[in-house]
Amino acid sequence: MSKAVAQFTVDARLHAVFEQSGESGKSFDYSQSVRTTNESVPEQQITAYLSKMQRGGHIQPFGCMIAVDELSFRNPFHTLELCVAREGFWSKGDYTVESYLDSFEEFGKPFYAILHRIDVGIVIDLEPARTEDPALSIAGAVQSQKLAVRAISHLQSLPGGDIKLLCDTVVESVRELTGYDRVMVYKFHEDEHGEVVAESKRADLEPYIGLHYPATDIPQASRFLFKQNRVRMIVDCHATTVKIVQDEALTQPLCLVGSTLRAPHGCHAQYMANMGSIASLTLAVIINGNDEDGIKGRHSMRLWGLVVGHHTSARYIPFPLRYACEFLMQAFGLQLNMELQLASQLSEKRVLRTQTLLCDMLLRDSPTGIVTQSPSIMDLVKCDGAALYYQGKYYPLGVTPTEAQIKDIVEWLLAFHGDSTGLSTDSLADAGYPGAASLGDAVCGMAVAYITSRDFLFWFRSHTAKEIKWGGAKHHPEDKDDGQRMHPRSSFKAFLEVVKSRSLPWENAEMDAIHSLQLILRDSFRDADGSNSKAVVHAPVGDLELQGMEELSSVAKEMVRLIETATAPIFAVDIEGRINGWNAKVAELTGLSVEEAMGKSLVRDIVHKQSEELADKLLLNALRGEEDKNVELRLRTFGTEHHRKDVFVVVNACSSKDYTNNIVGVCFVGQDITGQKVVMDKYIHIKSDYKAIVHSPNPLIPPIFASDENACCSEWNTAIEKLTGWSRADMIGKMLVGEIFGSCCQLKGPDAMTKFMIALHNAIGGQDTDKFPFSFFDRSGKYVQALLTANKR
Repeated sequence: MSKAVAQFTVDARLHAVFEQSGESGKSFDYSQSVRTTNESVPEQQITAYLSKMQRGGHIQPFGCMIAVDELSFRNPFHTLELCVAREGFWSKGDYTVESYLDSFEEFGKPFYAILHRIDVGIVIDLEPARTEDPALSIAGAVQSQKLAVRAISHLQSLPGGDIKLLCDTVVESVRELTGYDRVMVYKFHEDEHGEVVAESKRADLEPYIGLHYPATDIPQASRFLFKQNRVRMIVDCHATTVKIVQDEALTQPLCLVGSTLRAPHGCHAQYMANMGSIASLTLAVIINGNDEDGIKGRHSMRLWGLVVGHHTSARYIPFPLRYACEFLMQAFGLQLNMELQLASQLSEKRVLRTQTLLCDMLLRDSPTGIVTQSPSIMDLVKCDGAALYYQGKYYPLGVTPTEAQIKDIVEWLLAFHGDSTGLSTDSLADAGYPGAASLGDAVCGMAVAYITSRDFLFWFRSHTAKEIKWGGAKHHPEDKDDGQRMHPRSSFKAFLEVVKSRSLPWENAEMDAIHSLQLILRDSFRDADGSNSKAVVHAPVGDLELQGMEELSSVAKEMVRLIETATAPIFAVDIEGRINGWNAKVAELTGLSVEEAMGKSLVRDIVHKQSEELADKLLLNALRGEEDKNVELRLRTFGTEHHRKDVFVVVNACSSKDYTNNIVGVCFVGQDITGQKVVMDKYIHIKSDYKAIVHSPNPLIPPIFASDENACCSEWNTAIEKLTGWSRADMIGKMLVGEIFGSCCQLKGPDAMTKFMIALHNAIGGQDTDKFPFSFFDRSGKYVQALLTANKR
């Protein structure tokens, strides 16, 4: 069972204690409750807890909510003159309906109407808007988007390799956008506890930077809600919530997961009040999860953390600005994902370099060299100590148990984990080691790799509290009830209490590094023991290699056939840039047969003079192992029928490698864009006849749409009608971001909409975007993949 799933039980228990304290009139002892949440909880209690979190039956009083049956759209729409609401739901398919923004007037008062589907119909959240609010107009909503794009551009301009700088910048941007007194970045660690890693605040407020808090402070049920509804606003934690009145025919309370008005749980509202935070805005930070967690081949998404704004008085942020903040978070998530991948790659390189050096030592020295020389096994993963137990002898490094204690640990491992290949724990006490208390705080966590049945590698970590520092932890000695009240200080104390006999958890990447070294050492130790196992394995290798070569040959022949008959132009060169691969399609386009093409120089003989420099650059990059995508090349043509007609292709270039992994050439996979190029060239030459070109029925005219200065659709040609299934009359005047691409043409995930919004606003500002990958679902639900070029005109 995963840590997150196990945490649901702990959360449910804590919730029950809070509810019982309210019913009995007793005060809720926060720290004591956190320490005693390991008790088992009945399954029905967990179900009731999750239902209460998602179907609480109350909303915040700053707006009102209506739920209607989707098929009938009965009474409330006529009562509130919501005839426009139907237009927000063109898509009746399986796609999730995004929030739909509209404002209307009832008794002269403007509202924001935010709509979403639930299991029993459609929920409309109505938020009153001030008449002077500039965001009420389309221009105002677009201005919010522009502010977000400016903040996103700032994030993207930051130097890579600095996650702290990225987090520091995003809190400043969100605080500037929203005006909250304090904005923080919360990071969730692998053991589910949280940490404040960045903060921007009013000068007189106590700092929370560096604060760690238990996993129960932000329950798993709440984290699930943040993944479903990525922006959460609480306007006033002191405000009395409003009970939802619903049809008695409904079998359960209304689902409020997607509602912008969902009331805060009593426990959370009390926590906010105790810390002096009356209003809050919480933004989910979503990154790519592990591929194995994905469903049906789709990549999973993981809640990395939250960006949270706190205000010391009631505060309302209009929906368009919250929507802009959501775009900013999507861009932040993308940027953070890249930085985390970069950090992971750098860590892997460091680990591989250390492993290589350790292996080199093993070749030159006895196995003890990995603890007696530098680098040592301590350099492989973050630890306070490490040790080798080899042939009954103990070789310790750093903070480690005594020799007597390590022998006792070895005996315990053999007795209780003898069938295992290793063990990792952040608490030897929780792992069941009887002598954990005698080790004290110095050794709490341990990772061990079995090399042979009696030889072991150990890594040790001290207690977590040694690593934790919080600037606000030592202040306010007058807070006598800190341990009982729900407050950041009591969270910090509760966290330290929970982890006092624990180390920082061992990360998956660290265990992978340990396991890799374990496999290497097993072979080395067998060799050192005079094992002849390697010679035994060599007997059938020749036969296996022959069989493998025959299979590879068969696969290679099939690959050659597929390439030769492909409808895309494909060609290849050797390391000197001479053609050694030329399929039928590129031969058809250029008029140059396979026999004639072989041996010609790509740069000097095949590509047009205008593309020579670019082709040369592609070759150099690919021969260095760097791949280029979506690069336009102009190719010469040969033969009488191709006289003076050049061919334009967009190519991806990648290196070709032999069986020893050496680069032996470059392969180009292309797409013929000659027709589109000819049309665009004509357009450039006769700009004055722009509309004639755009609306020409000529099949070579590409799909074209245009935007006015407010990011609303001002042009929608015949080709884009055919591509999307949506008519020009339906699209003109609608917002391109959210309405057209988002509601009508569904995009594949929120990240796609963020990227489209950035490209659109950059183009409006005069910054062109060329061949931007753009995919969406058309009106019938078919997935369309295209390349988008955006230019200001």
